[in-house]
Amino acid sequence: MARVNKSDVRLDAPKGLRSNALIGRGRGGNSDRFGRFTESIARGMGTPWFLLGLTGFTIAWILWNTVAPIHLRFDSIELGFIALTLVLSLQASYAAPMILLAQNRQDDRDRVQIEQDRQRAERNLADTEYLAREVVALRLAVKDMASKDFIRAELRSLLESLDERQGEEEPDSPRAAADGAARNSERGPVDL
Repeated sequence: MARVNKSDVRLDAPKGLRSNALIGRGRGGNSDRFGRFTESIARGMGTPWFLLGLTGFTIAWILWNTVAPIHLRFDSIELGFIALTLVLSLQASYAAPMILLAQNRQDDRDRVQIEQDRQRAERNLADTEYLAREVVALRLAVKDMASKDFIRAELRSLLESLDERQGEEEPDSPRAAADGAARNSERGPVDL
């Protein structure tokens, strides 16, 4: 593994990203394990059971150091429960950074989720635009296609024009006689 020179460290990066000493960021799993640990503690501290437990612990501490025989007391009421204050301050000093670490991890997860949602939305928009273009193209193609009514109207007008042509031809013209003979030959011999 390459060593990081102090001159290579960027000063505009947050301190947590610059150092690998405390929780082993370079070792992969250790950082994640520590992060999960802090999240579980922060999650536990945010429950009513933790608050009830801490309240019960504080009440038991105070009762023991006020009611118990003097030789069994370990924190004096005359000094204002210095040991209790120290324990609670120590607990708070560790709880706050763990909660902040858990919040930072959640922010990172939210950032990744937002990016994935944005990419998914872009893909959905592109798909929707493509489908809209295809629907418009199909509508235009269907509009250009001949409908049944259009074909019927065209056939009727064609039949009418053929009927008019046939009516215009005179029956004693050579062409009319040839057409009549052709029609008679198609019908077959006539039995008399």
